Amino acid sequence: MSPWLTVVGIGEDGYKGLGKNARHALLRAHQVFGGPRQLDLLPPCIQAERRAWPSPFSLSPVLEQRGAEVCVLASGDPMLFGVGASLARVVDINEMLILPAPSSYSLAAARLGWPLQEVVTLSVVARPLAALNAQFHNGVRLLVLSNDGSSPAAIAGLLRERGFGPSRMTVLEHLGGTAERCIDGLASEWANPEIAALNVVAIDCRADAHALRLSPLAGLPDAAFEHDGQLTKRDVRAITLARLAPVPGELLWDVGAGCGSIGIEWMRAHPSCRTLAIEADEGRQQLIEFNRDALGVPGLQLVRGAAPAVLAGLERPDAIFIGGGVTRPGVLDTCWQQLRSGGRLVANAVTLQSEATLMAWRELHGGELTRIHIAHAKPLGDFDTWRQALPITLLDVVKP
Repeated sequence: MSPWLTVVGIGEDGYKGLGKNARHALLRAHQVFGGPRQLDLLPPCIQAERRAWPSPFSLSPVLEQRGAEVCVLASGDPMLFGVGASLARVVDINEMLILPAPSSYSLAAARLGWPLQEVVTLSVVARPLAALNAQFHNGVRLLVLSNDGSSPAAIAGLLRERGFGPSRMTVLEHLGGTAERCIDGLASEWANPEIAALNVVAIDCRADAHALRLSPLAGLPDAAFEHDGQLTKRDVRAITLARLAPVPGELLWDVGAGCGSIGIEWMRAHPSCRTLAIEADEGRQQLIEFNRDALGVPGLQLVRGAAPAVLAGLERPDAIFIGGGVTRPGVLDTCWQQLRSGGRLVANAVTLQSEATLMAWRELHGGELTRIHIAHAKPLGDFDTWRQALPITLLDVVKP
């Protein structure tokens, strides 16, 4: 089948910046879909019916035209946070032709002289701003697609809160067009100038002396989390996550999530990792919601209620961590039934009763038991001695 749908990337320079193939596609089209700003860039010689996207946004008007000559306009590269990616999920690639223009990232990197392969590219277009928190690291360069003109000021405020006030921000407006403009300043001194809705924020991240170091690897400092004492401590957390072994795209159930530390660090391992945090206590639910935003994983989903009752109907996970409630009837068995084949189940026990439950369960299902002893040096008079933390029994089992 020859393509009936052509997705055309168009920049701020409009129709004159398009290549021959894109122009011919627009001249042949019976209908052209796009945002009002993009449609206004077309000259009178384009005779096709111009159709703005419906609100709320839907691809249905395009899909209803299958077989006709249709064009869709997108900003820059349609496959980079663009409508081309959405269409590719529902239209066979053999039915459409995608003609990209330079993306806003490419243009921004060219203006700044930043090698694009060394830059982290992000978007806050209809996405939570809090997701940026996971990307603030000293010396890292970020390019962020803004949601609107208020985004730069909000980003500057986020940088200050995280201790990255010395970071240099460059806002680039209307890249590639006649109205292109560049505004530069430090996050700590950002004066909130008037910014055009169409902009990209470039950030050269610089931490101040007091910024908390938050590595992307497992084992964040305990101080990174707000908690009520129910927290899987740093060293045990790192060991636990090593057993869980997060892989891109996988889903974790964090059962008895407490303050959400395991599920949050699972998601920080890769942007496509997902977590369902199951927690019955209302106070800890609030802690989970605070921590997920503060640590840059606002997509973590909170399931309010106690296991095993609330587990019915949830998406089957690739891994499960049980940090609390292993002695509650049905929790281990329900989790094991719902776990995908090849999935990992890790459970931690502190009390004698929970340890006995894990040992009995292991007799039926196998797995490894590990005893974790952690000691910290603490003052004793004029000297120091080792203070032993409560030992942890860890069960690690892979489902056949």
